Amino acid sequence: MNLASRLTAARRGAPEPATKPDGRIPVDAVALPPIPASVPAEPGPVDADPGTPPLSGEEPGVVPLPESDLAAFAEAPAAPARRGTVDALFGLKARAAEALFERLGSRITDPSLTEEQLRKLARDELSQVIDAEQVPLSPEERRRLIRDIGDEVLGLGPLQRMLEDPEVSEIMVNRRDQIYVERNGKLEATDATFSSEDQLRRVIERIVSKVGRRIDESSPLVDARLEDGSRVNAIIPPLAVNGPSITIRKFSKDPLTVRNLIEFGTLTPDMAHLLEACVKARLNIIVSGGTGTGKTTLLNVLSGFIPLDERIVTIEDAVELQLQQDHVVRLESRPANIEGKGAVTIRDLVKNSLRMRPDRIVVGEVRGGEALDMLQAMNTGHDGSISTVHANTPRDAVARLETLVLMAGMDLPLRAIREQVASAVHLIVHLTRLRDGTRRVTHLTEVQGMEGEVVTLQDAFLFDYSAGMDAQGRFLGKPVPTGVRPRFLDHFHEVGVKLPPGIFGASGGAGAGTGAQAGASKGRW
Repeated sequence: MNLASRLTAARRGAPEPATKPDGRIPVDAVALPPIPASVPAEPGPVDADPGTPPLSGEEPGVVPLPESDLAAFAEAPAAPARRGTVDALFGLKARAAEALFERLGSRITDPSLTEEQLRKLARDELSQVIDAEQVPLSPEERRRLIRDIGDEVLGLGPLQRMLEDPEVSEIMVNRRDQIYVERNGKLEATDATFSSEDQLRRVIERIVSKVGRRIDESSPLVDARLEDGSRVNAIIPPLAVNGPSITIRKFSKDPLTVRNLIEFGTLTPDMAHLLEACVKARLNIIVSGGTGTGKTTLLNVLSGFIPLDERIVTIEDAVELQLQQDHVVRLESRPANIEGKGAVTIRDLVKNSLRMRPDRIVVGEVRGGEALDMLQAMNTGHDGSISTVHANTPRDAVARLETLVLMAGMDLPLRAIREQVASAVHLIVHLTRLRDGTRRVTHLTEVQGMEGEVVTLQDAFLFDYSAGMDAQGRFLGKPVPTGVRPRFLDHFHEVGVKLPPGIFGASGGAGAGTGAQAGASKGRW
């Protein structure tokens, strides 16, 4: 659905005018009483939110717009004059939104207009509508009002500003009046709210309809994505008891590079060199970690090491990967339709990808029976495949792969499954989100094979927790080599992949790792 369709859907989805018990008219109403030319302020200071700075260029005798979303003030007790001001501003927003549809007319569906051109046109029309209302507003208030209306009609309402904030990495809407964001790995509450559950529901439907998904009582939860690739999960009543809920995990406009991860402390230069060598030597890699640890981000970085002359097939539930190569085929699973038919699972796509002549198969995440097909592909000539899995440790990642293979419904003995895992997977890269909010690679673990009934693992790098924390509560440690040389180094020699000397150190101590990093950092990173 393009922007024009979203505008039409937003207009059709507007609720009927209704009067609240206290006599006020809600923001979604269209037919509203006329607004007086100016609203005199009450004597004394305006009852604004604590900590809200005064607006520049305020006109005397005019109550300024609240800094936060006006909906929050509509529901809060207020003095009669202030309540009338807020209702009048709500009326102005509603009438301006309706007038925007009428002024744009057929230009909404004009295919020659890009989204940016349509947004600029909408801002110009909104400016004329506000001029026609003859409501005295300061320049700052005017800009804020145009922005609010634009976000409501063209964007995602109160979430739009959070999406545009580069410091926000995740947005969590628990209910219409409770919104949290993640900044620098820490959760914090916001003062933004939706005016009603209907407004929140319209935003959810606007998102999911664009990617061909649906959400209703028969299908009350959905995974979707935004235009920039940000992941969206939404769930509505009756499953969500407190009202519709939505979670958005933002993707940066510029994909993170290996240099960024080194600067953040997620990786060391030594580890980056080793991972690049593993990808070029076509080792099969599993990226493990908990929710929100950065598995998909690291998968993007690893995919950047794949040579440009190889054919890559990516398979995901909702397209998130941002591969930089040209020779890429992107596949996305599909849920069942309203009749319960037409579903295409990750497992179906993995099977189909084997017939597409891939050099590399990249699966966004294995979470079911597709793990068996993925392991079989790794064992049948599709070396260099990469995937992610949810797990708490590398050992747990192996156990989870065993469980996922059993979910395929095949009556396989446990030893046969473990032999498949041991022969297919060469390296496990484990990520952890630490208490200070940072995301670190805490394990680089080689899968060495089988000893009896157990899959043997050997750590090449481990995170050094013994370094402690600084005064701000940030971990001072970093991943250091254990001093053990992985067995796959012989394979590197056979295929002509070289590593800088001293990466694995003379011993498992931190000093060896520091010296190796100093030498490696003079290279590519």
